[in-house]
Amino acid sequence: MDTLLNLVNEANDFLWSFLLLIILCGTGIYYTIRLKFIQVRKFGQGFRQVFGNFRLKGEKRGKGEMTPFQSVATAIAAQVGTGNLAGAATALLGGGPGAIFWMWLSAFFGMATIYAEATLAQEYKTRDPEGNVTGGPVYYIKAAFRGRFGKILATLFAIFIVLALGFMGNMVQSNSIGVAFSEVFNARGIPVPSLAVGVLVAAVAAFIFLGGTDRLAAVVEKLVPVMALVYIVGSLILIGMNVTQIPAALRMILVGAFRPQAVLGAGAGIAVREAIRFGVARGLFSNEAGMGSTPHAHARASAKNPHEQGLAAMISVFLDTFVILNLTVFALLTSGVLDSGKDGIALTQEAFVSGFGSLGDIFVAVCLLFFAFSTILGWHFFAEINFRYLFGGKAVKLYSLLVVAFIIVGSTLKVDLVWSLADFFNGLMVIPNALALLALSPVVAGMARKFGGRKQGQDARRQ
Repeated sequence: MDTLLNLVNEANDFLWSFLLLIILCGTGIYYTIRLKFIQVRKFGQGFRQVFGNFRLKGEKRGKGEMTPFQSVATAIAAQVGTGNLAGAATALLGGGPGAIFWMWLSAFFGMATIYAEATLAQEYKTRDPEGNVTGGPVYYIKAAFRGRFGKILATLFAIFIVLALGFMGNMVQSNSIGVAFSEVFNARGIPVPSLAVGVLVAAVAAFIFLGGTDRLAAVVEKLVPVMALVYIVGSLILIGMNVTQIPAALRMILVGAFRPQAVLGAGAGIAVREAIRFGVARGLFSNEAGMGSTPHAHARASAKNPHEQGLAAMISVFLDTFVILNLTVFALLTSGVLDSGKDGIALTQEAFVSGFGSLGDIFVAVCLLFFAFSTILGWHFFAEINFRYLFGGKAVKLYSLLVVAFIIVGSTLKVDLVWSLADFFNGLMVIPNALALLALSPVVAGMARKFGGRKQGQDARRQ
């Protein structure tokens, strides 16, 4: 295992220390400029697009479609997961507090990137043989690059996303759930193996997998708002207990972004490069902007036009990174637990234990269960579309069984290896997706001009 971990880490050093930083941030900066800071100009409209027409009884949608709220909820279900609780901790330990600054910056530019992803997913969506609406990067990659090259690039993306999300990514989610609940039970003298937790999570996931997209959409549109609200309230209470430490936490982030040694000391061995790498990598794992995953949910939305769904997609990144992930960051920094010797989700639990006592680790474990489980559902759905693209509809049941197996195995593995594998395949996904985003930028800009200039309330259906 140690040999494999070293090999994967070396590959990640190449991907994340240079190549992907340029691709991800470069794409986000390019779209931010080309779309004239759309994430700022249209933020309010995007917020209204997500929540303005929300109804408890649901919205109208066509066969094989999701409502705009369901599509955003599915996207947020995939985005808000282990990365928001355990990923924030690993970013702080690996890159220091300064990593959070780079996470913020990459998320800001990522809002423009995900606008482009959702817009293209809507523009190039189609219907599968069963009549369900489907779409995602494989379809707009082939539109961007005609002929053999486009097919090869789309196939590579499909393979990478199945490995990255369906298999390796869901191992990360189950691993963190298993560790979190083991911490809870072990602290109370009740030895519960992570494997037992993994089997239980896999069994519930399999039940929802078998229900198809309709069951998934019905679950996440109810689960996501509740789980987010509970965690937000709990985090705000903890941060409020240590409110006097907020200025110091902000200083650690801002100074540590450019001078990590000034915050952590020269002996920490963390340089600016590590701060940038861990910030961008964990930010991507959290909000998935530029990765090519959430466009699968946005393609299924019954939106009036691609531009509107692009605006809705921006809000999912904002909620994920600037709201929920930041709550974890400030809970960790203000509670002063970074030097506790713990890592990942155990470190986040330690922060909440410092404020809530014996209830703290239980609170985090339960929140993580819902966060990570909703991500498992979303990632299974995203990768399933690509597995179907590669092997046809008859192979989907086999795919679901494989995902269930990886969920079980992931709950037992060493946390470092699981995260490194996820980072590696996430990085590979970015490359073909970003190439298509850049090639199709005239299409995205055209959609923004065509529909973005319409007045609020005016019918913006495609002409």
